[in-house]
Amino acid sequence: MKLEDRVLLPEEGFYKANLHCHTTISDGELTPEEIKAAYKGQGYSIVAFTDHEQYRWHKELDDENFLALAAYETEMCGFETGPGCWPDLKTYHLNLFDTDPTEKQEIKAQSLRPPRRYGDMASLNEYVAAMNELGFLVCYNHPYWSLQTYEDYKDLRGLFAMEIYNYGCEHDGLYGFHPQSYDEMLRSGQKLFALATDDNHDRVPFTDPLNDSFGGFVMIAAEKLAYKSVIRALRAGRFYWSMGPELKGVSIQDGVLRVKTSPVEKIFAIQKGRDCYKQLAPRGETITDAEFPLTGKEGWLRIEVRDGKGLYAGTNAYFVEDL
Repeated sequence: MKLEDRVLLPEEGFYKANLHCHTTISDGELTPEEIKAAYKGQGYSIVAFTDHEQYRWHKELDDENFLALAAYETEMCGFETGPGCWPDLKTYHLNLFDTDPTEKQEIKAQSLRPPRRYGDMASLNEYVAAMNELGFLVCYNHPYWSLQTYEDYKDLRGLFAMEIYNYGCEHDGLYGFHPQSYDEMLRSGQKLFALATDDNHDRVPFTDPLNDSFGGFVMIAAEKLAYKSVIRALRAGRFYWSMGPELKGVSIQDGVLRVKTSPVEKIFAIQKGRDCYKQLAPRGETITDAEFPLTGKEGWLRIEVRDGKGLYAGTNAYFVEDL
């Protein structure tokens, strides 16, 4: 199968975003205004404010260099095991990103929640479908922190994305990075994107090594820093996730997948099957590009890179049938 030449990710024109954030409106320690100041100071242009069960659109924070996305985080968990069960409690956490906060404002302000029946997948999927209908993009959050296995999440439907990295969860118990869960969803036939987020609560100062801000982000290739442009880019998957490394262009030319990055030690092109393409730097050195001839039989492909600090970045999955 011959693949057409195309740019999968541009070389420049990205906006840095944190799409999972908590403030004093729920259980965070900083106000929305303080979050804006802190994140702008670290080069971010976009923050989705995902306070627990509290839909908010902080339009008052917008300026020519900053955009607040309307959003909230909700959950479905089981309480049938009784009081004091929190350390062992399985739960689904979902982030909902509003694609047009000027529409259906009254019902969105109710911060609708899924039914509180853990294991009732039909009801959960009905909720996701209803939120999609209302205009939300739905993201499945931190499966390892949620103590979930493939059996818990394989039947989820209607998702825009899932978290592949959650910086706060990495601090909690070294279970923030879960690429295998993303691959399992892809191999089950689902087409969804991957996000790296902070899930920050800022319960310790920024100078503390356990602070949970500025560790997981997405770089969004939007035409401009405007609500509709950013949502279009998110819907289309024109973004990549990262803990630090940069992707500086991904394209297909003459049947070859071409990847450009900041200096890294490893560049992998993971695919549906067991085999993957890889380019590694000699010990003590770095690389900034790789080329992988494609057969057209890969099923799907996603780029994943690692730098000398052990930090990762990567793309969404690209399905060969769509290229």
